[in-house]
Amino acid sequence: MTATEARAAARKPAQIVDMSWDPITRIIGNLGIYTKIDFANREVVECHSTSSLFRGYSVFMKGKDPRDAGFITSRICGICGDNHTTCSNYAQQMAYGVKPPRLAETIVNLGEAAEYMFDHTIFQDNLVFVDFCEAMVKATNPSVMARAERTEARNGYIHGYRTIADIMRAFNPFEGELYKEALKVSRITREMFCLMEGRHVHPSTLYPGGVGTMPEPTTFTDYLSRLLRVLDFIKQAVSMNDDVFDFFYEALPGYEEVGRRRILLGCWGAWQNPDVVDYRYETMSDWGKAMFVTPGIIVDGSLVTNDLVDINLGMRIMLGSSYYEDWVNEEPFVTHDPLGNAVDMRHPWNQTTVPVPQKRNFEGNYSWVMSPRWYDKNSAQHLALDTGGGPLARLWSTALNGLVDTPYVKATGHSVRISLPKSDKMPEMTFEWKIPQWSNTIERDRARPYFVAYSAAMAFFFLERAMDQVRSGDTKIFENYEVPDEAIGCGFHEAVRGVLSHHLVIKDKKIANYHPYPPTPWNASPRDHYGTPGPYEDAVQGQPIFEENGPEDFKGVDIMRTVRSFDPCLPCGVHMYLGKGNTLTKLHSPMFGAAHG
Repeated sequence: MTATEARAAARKPAQIVDMSWDPITRIIGNLGIYTKIDFANREVVECHSTSSLFRGYSVFMKGKDPRDAGFITSRICGICGDNHTTCSNYAQQMAYGVKPPRLAETIVNLGEAAEYMFDHTIFQDNLVFVDFCEAMVKATNPSVMARAERTEARNGYIHGYRTIADIMRAFNPFEGELYKEALKVSRITREMFCLMEGRHVHPSTLYPGGVGTMPEPTTFTDYLSRLLRVLDFIKQAVSMNDDVFDFFYEALPGYEEVGRRRILLGCWGAWQNPDVVDYRYETMSDWGKAMFVTPGIIVDGSLVTNDLVDINLGMRIMLGSSYYEDWVNEEPFVTHDPLGNAVDMRHPWNQTTVPVPQKRNFEGNYSWVMSPRWYDKNSAQHLALDTGGGPLARLWSTALNGLVDTPYVKATGHSVRISLPKSDKMPEMTFEWKIPQWSNTIERDRARPYFVAYSAAMAFFFLERAMDQVRSGDTKIFENYEVPDEAIGCGFHEAVRGVLSHHLVIKDKKIANYHPYPPTPWNASPRDHYGTPGPYEDAVQGQPIFEENGPEDFKGVDIMRTVRSFDPCLPCGVHMYLGKGNTLTKLHSPMFGAAHG
């Protein structure tokens, strides 16, 4: 009898229970996860991911002055608005034919590095780890908690906690030491961000052509002093995460299957190299590869391409199970790119957004999120790429490419080495993130603190460059430009939780078409018209259940860990539509004045 036959023989008669989590409110309450769980065989047999929010940025951007795009699109998200501003400016700079001064690019890079440190820290330590804290593990897996009490932490000499259970107690919300310390670190890293980009979360000093941040020496020394203050925490966090995640693999054999899906990762690259980038589409292949996070599409562990032109042309926006009319029979906005390559009708440059509100139907349409896919010419397949929560894809792509080589971060072809200097209590340390066996829940979460360390390391690199430029008198921060009558542009960046692109079409000096594609539609997409599930659905569907509770008090912690490993944030999933609008009636109260109803 084969192993497959043995497993089949061991299966029990199914005990299927419908269970849903809607809304999932950890970030914002528009995400719903609907499952069918077989409790007899302890697995999820079906999953649908839904979004109840439609907003319509791509609708109301039309006719606007393109120079307003960065300020408007930053309002897409109340968490990573600066990533949208940055990406929008990249797209505009291509359309306007303008290259910002080198120091301006470095200031943007410093701001984005601070954003990654801020957002990943608050998400990992104040949100993700609620699902791994003592209180949650005790409620869902008491036997695992008992084992954690007996298991020594291998990296205790770095982070100071003796057992895995001690770390889990530090994760307890509102009370745990690590939970409270992460909030302080988030405040400091947000201050670092504001030094570079003016305001969090909607930047006030980022513009096409440059920045408004005054490059005083104290601007950079104030940033540096804060970076040094959080360095001990970052070093400890990497070690602590490794201890906890390694423990889960050991304590729950087979846990690698939780959230595991085929390795289909996308990274669009981050942190432009000021010495190479010129924002011309014709040279995008070259300056894309010079980014300090290397773009790439990874299929079954192999690098398919790192060329942003290929990545751009392969993008397809599909409807499938979402609430929209199709546009494929309309007149295209863009037929060919600046290099003469044909542009598909389902490319973001050609997309139009016509919402069709309707009742949710899991046999038909059930989400406001569309289904972005990447067309792989080699396999002739539309791939449901995911972002690995952001850090997993970024590290994986950078490692495989082997192009990043700085004094602080080096990609080796199979790993990323991250060197952090001496800090307040800890010596200089080098961490090495190695390409894992799986793309699963644990590895998405493990990559996050490593990328915080990566961001801190690159911040030192960018600071050195910025201060060298200021000392040499190279302090120009803005380049003038003219808005053309007609143009197209595209920006590629990494939002905190993964791939981010903005596609812009200008006609008569106004926006004719504009489509931002953040990581959430890639991750949270429903089934497309080929029936291919989106990454949330695919990662949850078929995964085993390790929670010890039965249906009557089931919390779904393994499912929640999987969804949250992608860093879900639904406002970026669909872009506010009020139909014909609602009538607002003003009522007057003698006590309270005007009230609105």
